[in-house]
Amino acid sequence: MAEAVSHKGTVISSDSGAVRVEIVSESACSSCHAAGLCGVSESKRKIVEVPVRGGREYQPGQEVEVCLARKAGMRAVLLSYALPALILLILILSLSMIGLGELAIGIITLSGVALYYLVLYLFRNRLSEGYEFYIRER
Repeated sequence: MAEAVSHKGTVISSDSGAVRVEIVSESACSSCHAAGLCGVSESKRKIVEVPVRGGREYQPGQEVEVCLARKAGMRAVLLSYALPALILLILILSLSMIGLGELAIGIITLSGVALYYLVLYLFRNRLSEGYEFYIRER
């Protein structure tokens, strides 16, 4: 298993402290010859700000590889997907057991997950301290 998750990107801008890199993430079927016809394929453009280390300089348009430690990536998956799914499951099962109606269960469950994401959003700056991207030379 690799120690880092990496994506190829293009430098958009660079200053003394950080480099802004555009990453295009594509779905698995976007490379299919019929991707333009079926409408299932998609690609998203993301801009990541990467701190510059060691006085390196990057030029706009330069191809780079942006990396994140695998452990940090797994933590992000846990926080963004696994915990909300667990909250959803626990709320559905526990509210069903006490005999609430389906509409009330749905509203309370969705509210619980929305509250979780709100808390995650409010603590985004504190959480982001544990995620540091870096550029690996290609």
